[in-house]
Parts: sequence; C-alpha cells; structure tokens
Amino acid sequence: MPTSYEQNNAAAGAVEKDLFGEKQWDASSDAHIEEVKGTATVTDEVTELSAIEATAASTAAWLISITVSLGGFLFGYDTGYISSVLVSIGTSLGHILSSSEQELVTSLTSGGALIGAIMAGLTADRFGRKTPIWLACATFIIGTVLQTAAYSVPQFAVGRFIVGLGVGSAAMVVPLYIGELAPAKYRGRMIAFNNMSVTLGQLVASAIGAGLAQVEGEGWRGTVGIGAAPAVGLAIMLLWCPESPRQLVAHGRLEEAGKVLMRIYPTSTSSQRAAKIRSIEMSIHEATSSVAQESLWVAFRRIFTTPATGRAVLTASLVMAISQLGGFNTLMYYSATLFAIVGFTNATAVAITVSGTNFVFSVVNLLLVDKFGRRILLCISTLGMSICMLIAVIAFRWIPIDTSTLTLEEGAEVGWAGILVLVTIIFYVAFYSSGVATIAWIGTELIPLEVRALGTMVNTVTCWSTNIIIASTFLSMMKGMTPSGAFGFYCGICFVGWVFIVICYPDVKGMPLETIRDVFRHGFGRKYSKQWQREHKHERQEVQQSFGH
Repeated sequence: MPTSYEQNNAAAGAVEKDLFGEKQWDASSDAHIEEVKGTATVTDEVTELSAIEATAASTAAWLISITVSLGGFLFGYDTGYISSVLVSIGTSLGHILSSSEQELVTSLTSGGALIGAIMAGLTADRFGRKTPIWLACATFIIGTVLQTAAYSVPQFAVGRFIVGLGVGSAAMVVPLYIGELAPAKYRGRMIAFNNMSVTLGQLVASAIGAGLAQVEGEGWRGTVGIGAAPAVGLAIMLLWCPESPRQLVAHGRLEEAGKVLMRIYPTSTSSQRAAKIRSIEMSIHEATSSVAQESLWVAFRRIFTTPATGRAVLTASLVMAISQLGGFNTLMYYSATLFAIVGFTNATAVAITVSGTNFVFSVVNLLLVDKFGRRILLCISTLGMSICMLIAVIAFRWIPIDTSTLTLEEGAEVGWAGILVLVTIIFYVAFYSSGVATIAWIGTELIPLEVRALGTMVNTVTCWSTNIIIASTFLSMMKGMTPSGAFGFYCGICFVGWVFIVICYPDVKGMPLETIRDVFRHGFGRKYSKQWQREHKHERQEVQQSFGH
C-alpha cells in the first residue's frame, strides 16, 4: 500500500525548484532519469535505499551545510577573540583584570553556552531545528552589543554570558541539523564544515585581534563588535534553508519532506525518495511507539536506563569530554597569555599560528573523515595529542617561570625551551584539528532518533560543562601545579581518551542514521560495525557501478 507521501507525490506532478539554484525538476522526469542511467525500476526496498545514497548530493545540500555552519563561525569567533582581548583590554573596564577576573569573563560564555544547549535540546524536537538557530543569532547579537559598549567588568561579563546562550544553542543544533539533512556518504564531510567554520572563526578573530591590538586602548571593541556580522548573515540566509526531512516526517509533513529530499538527491527517483521516507517513518515509528506517552523526564531517563541508548550517548559524550579536557581550548582562550608567559614579546601575533594551524588541519579532516572513517582518525589524533603534551611538560621544566605572577623570572628570555613549547603546541593543534575536534561533533550520529535531540543536548552539555572547567581553572592550575603539572594533566586525559577509543569506539562511516541505532545493541558495536562495513562495501560498489559512478 502506498504511503501518503507517494499518493501526494503522484497527485502533485508539480515542478520543484532546487534550493539556491535555478534548475527545475519535474516529478514526471523520473522515468527519463532512469532511462538515462540505463537502469530498471528497482523494487527491493533495501536496494532503493542503497541506490538513493549512491546518487550524488546536490549543490544545494552542500550550500545548506555551509550556510548553517556559520553557527560554528560564531562559536569560533568568540573563542578566538577573547585571547587577544585579555591582553589588550588594559584598563578599559576600570582596572587591569586580575587572573580570577580573566577566568571569570572567559568561563561565563561557557556557562551561558551550557544553558543555551539545554534550552535548545528541550525545544528542538517541538519547534524544529531552525528556530533554535534563529534564537541563537539574536542572543549572540545582543551579547556582542553589550560587550562592545561595556565600561565595567559586570556589563562585559553579562554580555559574555548572553553570547554564550547563542553559542551553546547553535553548537547543539547545527551538527544535529546537518546530520539529519546530509546523505550518509557525505555526512562526515558536511558536519566537518561546521568545525571548519569554528576554526575559521578562530583564525579570523585572532587576525583581527592582532591588528586592532595596535589601536591604543579601545581597539578590542572593534574586535568584539565585528562578531555580530556573521550572526546577522546566518539569520537572513536561514530563510532559504529547509527543515530537516526527519523533522518534517516526524510532524506528518510528508510532501514537504519529499521536496526536501528532491533538493538533496536531485537525480533520485520518486520510488527511491518514497523508500527513504518509508525508512524514516519506520525508524520514527519504532523509536516512538513505546515512548509516545512518556514525559520529557521519562524520555530523558531512558538515555540512562536503556543499555544500547546509554552506550551510544556515553560514547559520543566521552569523545566530547576528551576534546575539551585534553586542553585545546586553553590554547584558544589563553594562547596570547601563554606565549607571553614563556617570553614572546608579540604574543598576540604568535597566537595566530595556533589559529592558522587549527584551520588548515580542520580542512584536512574534511578531506579524510569520510574516506578513512572516524575511528582511525580518532586513534591517531588522541595519541599524537598525548605525545605533544608530554614533550611540552618536559620543555616547561626548562623555562624559568615565576608561578606567583606567571611571568618569566627577571633577566630570562625566550630560549630553546620556549620555542619547543610553541612547536609542540602547533603539532598538538594539528593532531587535534585533524581528528577529535570534528569527530566530537559528528558523534551525534551515534544517538538513536527517539532521544537524538535530548542525547545531543547531553553531548553539548558535556562540551560546555567541561569547557567551563578548562576555562575557569587554567591560570590557577598554572600557578598551583606549575605549567608542567597543568600540561601533564592534559596529557593524561588525552592518553586515557586514546585507550577508550581503541577499545570501544565503533566506525559508522557510510551507515544511514536508521542503521546506526543497531550498532550499540551489540555492546559498543566495534565488531558489528566492522562486519557491516565489510558486508556493504561490495553492495555499495555494485550500486555505484549501476549508476555510472
């Protein structure tokens, strides 16, 4: 019996226009598409699903991913500018900021992001994926204005907190939205656009911060204020982006879902799109049939009481925790401060090398994540981070730092140890950005549909709660534990993360979201996912050959 989508699709016969493009598609042209490809109509459901995933993603799909990835740019710009602002703000807020005040204004954004992520997670299923992104843009703009106009620590701190609300909301919803919209074989790369936007935002903020730091006294205000521009741009361009097909199907808007699928898979046939919608419907039905009457609290508790769901959320959240507790964001928040500590005179300019490395290797991840899979990149990334941190621990032992003031002892200059710290940090960032940085956000693909918004919220809350720990303790750890002790702690976290990934992390490269839910029904699913990859590798090759790919 045909689904309501198939009935609507047959009745409509209407011309559909590709998003961001001029090419038009008519449902009646599907027969022509099949004729051109030289293939017969496929009746087997599994083959239809494989066939639609084998078709090329549209330009619109890539443009949508790039557009909403501006949400990542907001996150990156915020973490990038605070480093330069902390060393150039001077007495603009009434006095020189103490170490505790620097930690406060830095960590308040993470605190706001924690709350923003929770709010977005609780509303994303009810109001869709786009509404929280719009709200994120609005709060980011308000917070930016408050910071730019601040002449006191309290106003600047409030602005930082409000910006955090927007950053957290966008950071939670954008990967979720892209993951639901993207074709399976491009999902990793499309989500990687978001992380690449984060790193681009950090690089742009560092460059602008270094330039405006030369403006006496108030140059930092320009650095902060420019951050409102991408938020305005995202809010406007989001008008042309569709809701995710899974959200449309979940709310019974099947015809709209079909049109979105046409935009994503422009060379697909109506039967392939119908099979895709049936697959989503079945997944939603399976996911919600037993939880339809559950309260939000019961649904949330299900994450921790259903073993398979718990393992999926735990795996995603632990990788996220590793990405934060491993020390990377201390380099983003305090890189200029850190390089000043080891003796570099133009620390803000030196810090650009960190942001630049971060951006370049996020592009490397974009090129590799769907080719080699998540697991192997994570293993290389975390092991490399551990080794780099260990070298930094040794190098710091040779730098004469007064831990009471976090400055070089009198008469000391930048020596080989300081240069070695800079080099190891650059290599550390390269390992981080090419692996765990992006895959921590791709981890939302592991979470089952019935708790995907809540599970993604848990993942994002993990991000920001651990981020708060890092942002609010770094300078204190440097004083209390010495720089070697602080970096030794980060080294230990990276090594423990490597052990966890080697033992537990499954590789779900190329698996449809509806299939990934089965992985964690087999423990942590390493063997199951490996077997699935072997079984479907030959099948995907056959389908691609039949379509001339």
